[in-house]
Amino acid sequence: QVQLVESGGGLAQPGGSLRLSCVASGIIIRNYAMVWYRQGPGKQRELVANITSSGGMNYADSVTGRFTISRDNAKNSLFLQMNSLKPEDTAVYYCAVDGGWWDYWGQGTQVTVSL
Repeated sequence: QVQLVESGGGLAQPGGSLRLSCVASGIIIRNYAMVWYRQGPGKQRELVANITSSGGMNYADSVTGRFTISRDNAKNSLFLQMNSLKPEDTAVYYCAVDGGWWDYWGQGTQVTVSL
């Protein structure tokens, strides 16, 4: 079965940093675009960042300059480095494999930014 296992979430102070990881199994992600989404309390799902199979990166305006998406195809993994965190970054963060006409999602990991 395809599984995406996320880790690295937790509590951070405003201005702090967290690094999220997503390890895929049951699928080789090398040839696919990968995506980070988030859903804050009482909000709809938001696309945070994506990275194409060739390494091109795109970011939501709300995170550009603060977050960095990356991938390690040898480890079948996706990462999100989050710096200069703000309270509004508080959300459940999800990774996904974008197959075009199909996708797979992780279980989500909670990120809380608070004093």
